[in-house]
Amino acid sequence: MMDESADVVICGSGAAGLTAAAQLSDLGLRPLVIEKTAHYGGTSATSGGGLWIPNHGVSSQSDSKKAALEYLKHVCKGEFRFDKLEAYLGAGPRMLSYLQSLGIEFMSVPGFPDYFSDAPGASTGRSLFPLEMDGAELGDDFFRMRELPSVFKLFNRYALNLEQSFALSERKFGWQMVAARILLKYWTDIGWRKKTSIDRRLTQGRALIGGLRKAMLDRNIALRLNTRVTKLLAQDGKVEGLEVNALGRVRQIKAREAIILATGGFEQSQSLRDAFLPIQTDCSWSLTPRSANSGEALTAGMDIGADTESMECAWWAPTMQLPSRSTPNMHEVHPMFFDYYHPHSLCVNRLGYRFANEGLPYDQFGQAMLSDQETTGANVPCWLIFDQSFRRKYACGPILPNTIMADDSLPLDWWDSYLFRAETVGELAKKIGIDAEALSSTLARFNKFANAGEDIDFGRGKGGFDVYFGDPNNAPNPSLGAVETPPFYAVQIDLGDLGTKGGLKTDANARVLNKEGKAIESLYAIGNCAGSPFGDCYPGGGGTLGPAMVFAYIAAHDVFSRKR
Repeated sequence: MMDESADVVICGSGAAGLTAAAQLSDLGLRPLVIEKTAHYGGTSATSGGGLWIPNHGVSSQSDSKKAALEYLKHVCKGEFRFDKLEAYLGAGPRMLSYLQSLGIEFMSVPGFPDYFSDAPGASTGRSLFPLEMDGAELGDDFFRMRELPSVFKLFNRYALNLEQSFALSERKFGWQMVAARILLKYWTDIGWRKKTSIDRRLTQGRALIGGLRKAMLDRNIALRLNTRVTKLLAQDGKVEGLEVNALGRVRQIKAREAIILATGGFEQSQSLRDAFLPIQTDCSWSLTPRSANSGEALTAGMDIGADTESMECAWWAPTMQLPSRSTPNMHEVHPMFFDYYHPHSLCVNRLGYRFANEGLPYDQFGQAMLSDQETTGANVPCWLIFDQSFRRKYACGPILPNTIMADDSLPLDWWDSYLFRAETVGELAKKIGIDAEALSSTLARFNKFANAGEDIDFGRGKGGFDVYFGDPNNAPNPSLGAVETPPFYAVQIDLGDLGTKGGLKTDANARVLNKEGKAIESLYAIGNCAGSPFGDCYPGGGGTLGPAMVFAYIAAHDVFSRKR
């Protein structure tokens, strides 16, 4: 006897799971969303909230499904299929229209390039970002949403939207006024501050999750927190329900029509990382929530005969770690999405040599770290080297420019353990365990390129992506600047990730396939617990959430079309 039942049980409360829930409800089915942790939102809530949706129609920029498909054909690699790419591109604009009907609005950033900006079919503006939302609309559910990481907040308190984040991190013209408006809005909201110190503004990933959660509340869709999948219940090739652990109590839930797995990847399981990823990497390097994404739904699917794909792949993102300033004896992982792009810096492996164009998008840079590690054994971690010119102008992870966060204001225990400084390159090399002669030679060659404005070795500052994320005030190349002004600095860069991208093998309708290539009846997988439609490729900003939500939309309609 089952303890509970629903038409469709959705496992996972990230953007994909909540999108499926709202759509299923509007199609007349009764969904139930279960979430492993005590907070809803998953990795989506901790992200920038971007969606890569070609031909979206939000802006007047010209685009087409044909151009996007040409682009994906050129850049996708590994395990991917054209039927899934075509399904994704076809349904993307419809899914976006549905989100807009829920009241979730997006902005397209003019000029924001695809991550392979010089490939045939590449374009700009395909990455969409949610507009901010008033968290008070969620009532008490505001406090149950997963928090943004500190990198998306000012002084770990004030929420930043995308434009504010770029203005402050890049110190663009008028950044002081941007900061002043943020502080003024927060401190004049006296009634809200009596409730909590958390900013009521929902931005980036929390804005996306907030809009979806509001849609669920409006539709009275049930959400069960602290409910972890332990087993899929299948009979005669059909999934009929699942077993869960809810606060230590084992229960069974019947799914009359289908189960949709939307539980994220397996990046927080060290055993699964060690079994499937190509080199040894650590859970603590990942930017995903520590208490989630440990692969339970993946292994439950494998236990009933589901096939897998792209298990060696991840959405790579360089990261750095620093001790928490609020919780004793704890470390925080920080993304290094754009920090190593800045002029007056370069990256070297532990032999002291450059190994890639530092202007690459973060997934491609992570793949370069991986490749160099396999070749030299002296990467993962690598080192970001920069000088006083960099330190004066740019942020390094959570370490703001020294005009805002001076060296003598940083905790003493950071120095020579997490952040290294020396008056000469030789002294810095000694501190970080790199051959001084090799590092000096690398810097001399790099500085010659920077002063000439052309990186002969790796082409940094040549492509459209490099130029867009460079400093337009830096000449002769917006991406290149000599590393020559003491003191010199170094921070360790780990091979982090935004999640794994391999998982259960699915068809173009998001149905899970068995090892014979046949669909397992009533079982669907979306997001990072399914294999990425792009294979081992990250085509543009929002390349994780975009397909996760599009295939959620596709899955909901397929469930409806097959309902008994």
